Amino acid sequence: MLYPQRFSQFTKEHTDTLAALLCGLLLFLGWFALHLGWLGLAFLLLPAAYVIGGYESAREGLTTLFKEKELDVDLLMIVAAIGAASLGLWRREYHLIIDGAILILIFAISGALEGYAMARTERSIRSLMSLTPDTARVLLQGREEEIPISQLKVGDEIVVKPGELIPTDGIILSGYSTLNQAAITGESLPLEKTVGAEVFAGTLNGYGALHIKVHKPAQSSLIQRVIRLVEQAQTEAPPSQEFIDRFEKGYAKVIVVAGILLATLPPFLWGWDWETTIYRALTFLVVASPCALMAAIMPTLLSGIANGARQGILFKNGAQLEKIGKVRAIAFDKTGTLTTGQLQIFQVIAISEYTRQDVLKAAASVESYSEHPIGKAIVQAADDLDLVGAIQVQAIPGQGIVGIAQEQQIIVGNAVFVQQYVTNLPEELREMAQSLEQEGKTVVWVAQGNIAEVMGVIAIADEVRSQAAATITRLKKLGIEQIVMLTGDNEETAQSVAKAVGIDRVYAQLLPEDKLDVIRHLQQKYQTVAMVGDGINDAPALAQASVGIAMGISGSDVALETADIVLMADKLEKIAVAMHLGRRSQSIVKQNIFVALSFIVLLLVGNFLGSINLPIGVIGHEGSTVLVTLSGLRLLK
Repeated sequence: MLYPQRFSQFTKEHTDTLAALLCGLLLFLGWFALHLGWLGLAFLLLPAAYVIGGYESAREGLTTLFKEKELDVDLLMIVAAIGAASLGLWRREYHLIIDGAILILIFAISGALEGYAMARTERSIRSLMSLTPDTARVLLQGREEEIPISQLKVGDEIVVKPGELIPTDGIILSGYSTLNQAAITGESLPLEKTVGAEVFAGTLNGYGALHIKVHKPAQSSLIQRVIRLVEQAQTEAPPSQEFIDRFEKGYAKVIVVAGILLATLPPFLWGWDWETTIYRALTFLVVASPCALMAAIMPTLLSGIANGARQGILFKNGAQLEKIGKVRAIAFDKTGTLTTGQLQIFQVIAISEYTRQDVLKAAASVESYSEHPIGKAIVQAADDLDLVGAIQVQAIPGQGIVGIAQEQQIIVGNAVFVQQYVTNLPEELREMAQSLEQEGKTVVWVAQGNIAEVMGVIAIADEVRSQAAATITRLKKLGIEQIVMLTGDNEETAQSVAKAVGIDRVYAQLLPEDKLDVIRHLQQKYQTVAMVGDGINDAPALAQASVGIAMGISGSDVALETADIVLMADKLEKIAVAMHLGRRSQSIVKQNIFVALSFIVLLLVGNFLGSINLPIGVIGHEGSTVLVTLSGLRLLK
């Protein structure tokens, strides 16, 4: 049973190729029989070649004609081939039957080659599907049990052994290893992962065993989102392809009308004989068909999408690959995009008899009860200190937090908040805090309320991404005319980050609707504008932008759904790569269209002058189609 199944699967996957090969064999045998004068055998073999080689084209052409009331190039090819055979029978010039069969054969070979080219692109993208295993090893009551991925639930604990693929997104509970994330995020080197780190489905575990807690449904994993978006990208035609599709329908009608005129008028206008007139009209139908023009765009764009997916750049559809190459201005969100979005302690300043450890320990004792990012950064920095428990902790949103630790009232917050407990802030410390704020740091004051005394200040900063400055420089070299930063943060902090990465213009203290207005203003001046963001508050601007680009790992679900392009590894430098792919794809598309139109014009002129016959016309027409298809596949590299 195994071999028949394999044979059935093989024939199903290679139907076009097998049909072309059988058509060619029958054509050769028919020509050989005709050459020997065995007309009976020839008239059995050659019609079989017509049917086998032209069945699929005839079926598609007739379906389009009767269901959509439209003509397409497949039907034109069949009409031309049958016309040549009919003319050959009428004049008893049987070589014309061979000419028609050659047309069918080359058209079938062209279809098989195009199918192969498109299948190669699709395989390159769909290989993502093989990145996740079918089952996961789950811990159930202390023992391991393999279950299908689809049965995993949030909260399940799974075991991944060395060398295995991670089955779903999760958080490491125990273990240490290196993970190869190249297939998902484009990371070139394995990353070290330990307790608390997030791991993604489809990444390859290194040398260590890991216990992982499932923290989202398997169907919501990063790799599954990638697959769904890629499937969507393959089904949506970009504007240029939609234009070509509409053009083909009108063009085919023009070709049919012109063919009828060429088949009837020349004998009256130029005195041609009817056989020559009909033969040239049939050749005209072949050479004027826009097959190459139809193949000029989609193979190129799908190849670009596949290339981007391999590098951690996910284009949701071909239209965005087109647009990214035309971008003239880019707007960046600050937090989580140009910066890591992870606050870190930059400096701790203590005064009087207090030490840096005293200030940090006091602040962390009350901040350990806070969920605020600033509080988390302070607690993390005090990880090696012996913290004491606090009571009566009360957080005042936007101002600070207060609590009692070791019978001392500890106040942590901004200057205005601390002044409610300590009337006079040391002038020297106030000047130092002001200087830090001008550098873009967030300054937190720490004081003891019992004795109304300031202990010191903590300067906190959001770390700028290491690749941000190089990315901005690269974008400027690519000719981007305007690069701006949009943020809800204060002007000083925003200007500090902008200066560090090389951005010239900053829009600070913005609400989500304000970011939207800035994008609209940029579009009025620069037309095609990209927006790069990661948060929920960036979603309106991402939707408004000509091209929305989201950070794949740190980005919110709303941002990922809204954006047109997703950077899977949060690598800003991939924006320049995406832009290069977009520009390269546009260049190849233009080259393909020029080649396709040039072939059509040359073949039409050659046919009018009578210097080409039907087989030569077929070779030129189908050869140009294969040429532009293979040209589009250059973007796979």
